[in-house]
Amino acid sequence: MTEFETHDHDVLIIGAGGAGLRAALGALSEGANVGVVCKSLLGKAHTVMAEGGIAAAMANVDSADDWRIHFRDTMRGGKLLNNWRMAQLHAQEAPERVRELEQWGALFDRTQDGQILQRAFGGHSFRRLCHVGDRTGLEMIRTLQDRGVQLGVDVYMECTISRLLMDGDRVAGAFGYWREQGRFVVFRAKSIVIATGGIGKAWKITSNSWEYTGDGMALAYNAGAELMDMEFVQFHPTGMVWPPGVQGLLVTEAVRGEGGLLRNKAGERFMEKYDPKKMELSTRDVVARAIYTEVREGRGTEHGGAFLDISHKPADYVKKKLPSMYHQFRELADVDITEGPMEVGPTCHYMMGGVRVEAETAQSTVPGLFAAGEAAAGLHGANRLGGNSLSDLLVFGRRAGLAAAEHAKRVRTTSVNSTQIENAARDLLTPFERQEGENPYTIHRDLQEIMQNLVGIYRTREDLTRALAELEKLKERNGRVSVEGSRMFNPGWHLAQDLTAMLTVAEAVTRSALAREESRGAHSRIDHAGLDAAWGTKNNVIVREGPAMTLRQSPVPQLPKDLQQLVADEK
Repeated sequence: MTEFETHDHDVLIIGAGGAGLRAALGALSEGANVGVVCKSLLGKAHTVMAEGGIAAAMANVDSADDWRIHFRDTMRGGKLLNNWRMAQLHAQEAPERVRELEQWGALFDRTQDGQILQRAFGGHSFRRLCHVGDRTGLEMIRTLQDRGVQLGVDVYMECTISRLLMDGDRVAGAFGYWREQGRFVVFRAKSIVIATGGIGKAWKITSNSWEYTGDGMALAYNAGAELMDMEFVQFHPTGMVWPPGVQGLLVTEAVRGEGGLLRNKAGERFMEKYDPKKMELSTRDVVARAIYTEVREGRGTEHGGAFLDISHKPADYVKKKLPSMYHQFRELADVDITEGPMEVGPTCHYMMGGVRVEAETAQSTVPGLFAAGEAAAGLHGANRLGGNSLSDLLVFGRRAGLAAAEHAKRVRTTSVNSTQIENAARDLLTPFERQEGENPYTIHRDLQEIMQNLVGIYRTREDLTRALAELEKLKERNGRVSVEGSRMFNPGWHLAQDLTAMLTVAEAVTRSALAREESRGAHSRIDHAGLDAAWGTKNNVIVREGPAMTLRQSPVPQLPKDLQQLVADEK
């Protein structure tokens, strides 16, 4: 320990997005000494890309809305695979979490009488998304980080965690390195919160940033935590498809929420065929499959997508409500969205699965290890509704922080044996010792091709079986990965670390997708079309046993009678 830079905290939070920052505020409120580690700079977390709004049943615009209807929408959207208690807590607590943001200085769009304005979004029965134009995530991060800095949180920027350190069966800290100099660093902590986001960089076409390599899920898995619902990967229906350099970049659902229309190359509003009731405001899984089907059957646009048109609205209205989208298309695609349509197509966007946690405390199956946000499973079931991600970050980020602080108060000081640290350091340095070996960029490119082509929107047993075989080959190649140069400013070395995590989560997704022989939510099997009642009662759970990844099923928690009735109403 003495030869490494060392920091001590009651609670260590890995990830500085919405969930991580809200967890930090929760832990700080309990008097804990809190450290936050992030791979990029503070304020650059992927949460800033969440544009449409925060889903909360505040009833500012539609007075009939309340938490029960939000709960029902969330459960139906998740095809009843959700952890019902998480969905209940989320729906009940989201309005208060939004009011907290407002009190801390968040500047929301307003109704005429001064309340927070709310907009419509796919899958929601009422106008429910509290927003700041189409830059809601950016405002949320700004507010939370300002509050955290004011309260004295310690932030370790541009630092990658490569391993969780254990004291017996419980977490005791984390080992990592500074991305700038390559120096190693040890964090000792009684509680750790995983808030590292999703896994989108394992796919070729994705809306996710470079940070989204599944490292938090892999850290938890390697420490003995269970992963759940890994087959459910959401493909957002609207990413940019042209020009190639920005392929996959998100086009917010707020475009459709504000009245945007989807048409194929013949000018037909094709959503009439797939969901005539909700049309463009159907759930994301339905819209994504609809666009994919239109393209596959020859009705797609020139560059393999669909047209999304908001130009029938007044230009000033579009610029006010969707300023980021206006500038994004103007600057990157030379398209004025007030005068013509956008070209959009499905893009890998969000992970419903992740670390399996308890609803009340966000604690994993490993003592002292918590998870929140996109890195955690349970709330969204088989498919997430738009806007539920930001309220998820607030509700369960807070709960994780509070529970982590309470846990830290109860446990004695942890200890870490030096062998763990030496092994972690050796693993990080091994790629430098290979004179000749595999290029990490080549392996990453091949991984993205496999996941895009074989574990995409539509899946078959044949493709998934082939994907597993190909992933095994990639794991062997990854064991021979080689990097050149020094540890300073070495992106190839950073990617070599991320690859191990991406291969872990890719295998978990593929194994879970192969096991679930039905189509539910974001998981679509061509060879098993339609829902299977038997599969509607169980979640897939991934756990590490020795070096092997094993899969088992766990029963979905049974809804209480009063909530059963709520979900069944008007079904």
